[in-house]
Amino acid sequence: ELFAPLASGGAVVVARNALHLAELPTASEVTLVNTVPSAMAQLVRLGAVPAAVRVINLAGEALPETLAKQVYALPSVQKLYNLYGPSEDTTYSTGSLVGREEVPLIGRPLPDTRAYVLDATLQPVPVGVAGELYLAGEGQARGYLLRPDLTAERFLPEPYGPPGGRMYRTGDRVRYREDGRLEYLGRVDFQVKVRGFRIELGEVEAALRKAPGLKDAVVVAKGEAADKRLVAYVV
Repeated sequence: ELFAPLASGGAVVVARNALHLAELPTASEVTLVNTVPSAMAQLVRLGAVPAAVRVINLAGEALPETLAKQVYALPSVQKLYNLYGPSEDTTYSTGSLVGREEVPLIGRPLPDTRAYVLDATLQPVPVGVAGELYLAGEGQARGYLLRPDLTAERFLPEPYGPPGGRMYRTGDRVRYREDGRLEYLGRVDFQVKVRGFRIELGEVEAALRKAPGLKDAVVVAKGEAADKRLVAYVV
């Protein structure tokens, strides 16, 4: 975020408040914005995306399809990138250029990063089948400071890479598409059972967000046993 522009001969502008980009003295010269989807949604709503911006990088949260379409509706924007990665793997692990008419994907592993989609027994799942995402490579952290228990739980031996390698258990459910890109499906711990059926709350939320007039949605499971049901909160 900082060194890549500088190494390419660019300049970096750090805004104290992401919602006030258009008020910066150098706003007319800003051509790339890097922020989180929720902040970009507010910038779009307020009409506060600087007019010179041609490229937008979004990361840190799931990118809704509706927001991607709103970003591309801005006259100056030419490219939108969806970036994914936890802090435990030095922030960015995968990335994808989002097409104007496609569902945002988290893309392919970045150089020196390996991404595995595994089942509960740490076996690879077929293309198109959902599993948990594990990351390995040069960007991996050593572990958690003074938390050897948590480090042992989240950083596991890498069975499919170089000897002595480790992989990080992200807790994210994904699947590989036929073209080799990863699709984010939600958190592993957001999967619930209702009357014997396993339901991914993130997938229900994604479907609700496509409904006309809805900006966002959160789905939770309420009740117990036969009375268990899904409740959606929408805006």
